[in-house]
Amino acid sequence: MAYSNFTLRQVEKDFHLRIEEQVDRFTHIQAIATSDDLKRILTENIPLALAINTEKARSEFLIAPTLLELRRRSPIPISLFSGTEFSVSPEQGLSGYCDYLISLSKQQLMISAPVVAIVEAKNEDIKSELGQCIAEMVAAQLFNELENNDIATIYGIVTTGEIWKFLQITEQTVTIDLTDYYITDIDKILGILLHFIDESKQSVR
Repeated sequence: MAYSNFTLRQVEKDFHLRIEEQVDRFTHIQAIATSDDLKRILTENIPLALAINTEKARSEFLIAPTLLELRRRSPIPISLFSGTEFSVSPEQGLSGYCDYLISLSKQQLMISAPVVAIVEAKNEDIKSELGQCIAEMVAAQLFNELENNDIATIYGIVTTGEIWKFLQITEQTVTIDLTDYYITDIDKILGILLHFIDESKQSVR
């Protein structure tokens, strides 16, 4: 079994999670002005990615530039992983490859302190990928526990590139923000991403 096999109901049952749905969970977070470079890139890339309308195009033209901007703008060193194997507990199904992982570390050769798991929505179906994203978040929790990384909250994102949905898990409680954010509001998305990094650093007890 792999991350991609988990449904929302199954991940809730298998890992004894409490799922909470909230509207506007992250709307209070301040938007952050993006760089002129990213604005220029997205002005060109958004219509191109939507016209091509493949998962690969959305990943390369929308998701990757946004995450690179986050890496450049982060106030602390972070590492970014794409398509990397992250097998933490195969016997529990917590194995496979992650679309993207963000780690609270400058180490780029290996994953050392995962704080954000990002799943690309297959066929633009965000709801169907929530189970996979939460499974990866649980794996990140377990990994940090095994590595003695005292990180209280793990964040998750399911995105089509155009639409971004945010989640978080603390202990056994998963909060899913029912509000969708669109790439045209990149300042808000960047603000939320930077907030995740800051909160992850602050939550280290």
